[in-house]
Amino acid sequence: MEKQRTIAFLGQPNTGKSTLFNGLTGSRQHVGNWPGKTVEQKEGYFSCGGVSYTLVDLPGTYGLSAHSEEEIVTRDYIASGKADTVCILADASQLERSLFMLADYAGIHVPVFVVFNMMDIAAGQSKQIDHPALADELGVPIVPLVAADTKKYDAFYAALEQMEQGNACELNLQGLMACYEEVIGENYRKILHLLPEKGVGVYTRSWLAAKLIEKDPLALETVRSAVPAENWIQIEKAVHSIVDGNVLTGDCKFQWIENLLKDHVVYPEKRKEMGRFDKLATSKTWGNPLAIALILAGLVLSIIIAMPFMGIFSYIPMMSGPIAKALTGIGIPVILVSLLCDAVLAAVSFALLMSSFVFGVSLVFGFMEEVGYMARIAYVFDNTMSKLGLQGKAVMPFLVSFGCNIGGVAGTRVIDSWGQRVTTMALSWVVPCASTWGVVGLISTVFFKSKAILVIVSMFLIAFLHILITSKIFGKQLMGDSGRTGLIMELPPYHRPRYKNLFKFVFNRMGDVFRRALKIIIFVSVVFWALSYTPDGKIEHSLIYQIGVAIEPVTMIFGLRWQLFMAWLTSAMGKESSLGVLSALFNAQGIWTAIADQKIIAPDTAAVGGSLLSTISKPEALAFVYAFFFNMPCLMTLSATVQESHSVKWALRIAGYYMFTSLILAALVYRIGLIIF
Repeated sequence: MEKQRTIAFLGQPNTGKSTLFNGLTGSRQHVGNWPGKTVEQKEGYFSCGGVSYTLVDLPGTYGLSAHSEEEIVTRDYIASGKADTVCILADASQLERSLFMLADYAGIHVPVFVVFNMMDIAAGQSKQIDHPALADELGVPIVPLVAADTKKYDAFYAALEQMEQGNACELNLQGLMACYEEVIGENYRKILHLLPEKGVGVYTRSWLAAKLIEKDPLALETVRSAVPAENWIQIEKAVHSIVDGNVLTGDCKFQWIENLLKDHVVYPEKRKEMGRFDKLATSKTWGNPLAIALILAGLVLSIIIAMPFMGIFSYIPMMSGPIAKALTGIGIPVILVSLLCDAVLAAVSFALLMSSFVFGVSLVFGFMEEVGYMARIAYVFDNTMSKLGLQGKAVMPFLVSFGCNIGGVAGTRVIDSWGQRVTTMALSWVVPCASTWGVVGLISTVFFKSKAILVIVSMFLIAFLHILITSKIFGKQLMGDSGRTGLIMELPPYHRPRYKNLFKFVFNRMGDVFRRALKIIIFVSVVFWALSYTPDGKIEHSLIYQIGVAIEPVTMIFGLRWQLFMAWLTSAMGKESSLGVLSALFNAQGIWTAIADQKIIAPDTAAVGGSLLSTISKPEALAFVYAFFFNMPCLMTLSATVQESHSVKWALRIAGYYMFTSLILAALVYRIGLIIF
């Protein structure tokens, strides 16, 4: 029977943790949530030297302070004793920054080894790293690696075998402790003396002392419950007498790193100057316009890449006729044939269309991330997005959402903090996608003619206000004050993309999105099919018609007669379906056919416009346009939000919020419309 071992991967964002994780485990992975948390939990499995390893990919964080849910999850897992070994990844091309995690870990009683990833990039910078000598000084193994090259993992496997033979050691703390004593002085020594000599749990007293000086809340609570009351009083007094403790300990950690690298890393005599493109990309004047242009170009390219797949998958609903005929011919009940051909088949088509777009977006923007440009976008937009409590990285989801909100939600994965990630998703929902404009443009033009531009401008102004209010509401719940962290990063060097790694990421992402989306879309599609199904295909005989007529006294509060209300409701499934639904409801045709057959939009817009003009008033049209514009984008965006946030609760909260506010706005503009018209 194989031995069982667990390795926890620890490191800052963009150090290649996921690349190495995927390279070692392949398809043997499981993604879920940490128990009781909304942070993603990723586990994988592989075997080496007769040992079965479980890899736990801990959330990417810049340190081990307890300021975010990701950091708390990471620290709790390390302290739990579930990991036999911790593997800390560092970017060899930026050791000055990425070794900060190692400095923050120093003093934890869990065996550790270090991987210097991206050695190829470091070599391209003409850096010479004497990792054997550095390993001797640190007291732990150091593995030089290029995680993207799965054929050269021998050094990693050899390190595992050495550790199995009992060669794993803990970090040498002497240099770091000397820095603490020199910079912080007597208060550090006093706190150290008052702590238990063997520390508390996996934490040494040196590690605890540093975290106490940083006023880390979890460390304070841990020590308070572990030391005598008289000791705690003195510790508390010493801690409060230290000003800017986190700055002092941070300086010590960087000084320790500098001392290590000074003796063991040789830099080129002349550092490479910033290139022309990079000067432009990071310029205060031209950086933002360049980023917007490249993102919009990337969005167009994403759609071009996705179009052939979307074109193929859009024909799936057309198969319903022949399939229905075949099933009916072998005696399958009509109701089951309708369920399969109208609901399930359309749901599969929607999920495949969604996956196609995710494929295009992931490929294009994954390429931009791979070569190092996405970090520049985050840098130039950080000041702008900070006004919403977000990082500069959040600008990409906003811009991508103009093409499709699914891509915008998927783009939030580059944001490190879960709270900021979900807040960005919530805000990106208000950005109108291309399909929204198709419906808004038609209705506005039909009813308001040349004044349609005023209606559209007013919606944009309200959208900006909506973003500000939404950021306050969701930001307060998801981030609080501590979650509103700025951007802490060094700009990575440009490098050639690793195509094998990129395509592996893209296909894994596409498959994961399809599996998750299909479950949600099929469920909602079946529910809606059940409401709209009639044996004779006449809308007035359906349950949705009976419900619509019954609720119209309520829906008119929002300025929506029941047909408009149903079109608003179905727009949550897909914006494209609304015109088809309106056509079906005002012409007594089959409603599900209208939803599934999105091609009805192109040929029947004139007929729909004429039917609406003769039936509903301008105030009602204004109310519908607002309700439609500010409603949740679509069912597939909801599915993508569940996928990226790993929280059904928060995805449904965001959906409920958008549906509620869209109706409130509809009610307001309806009454304004009654005054104007």
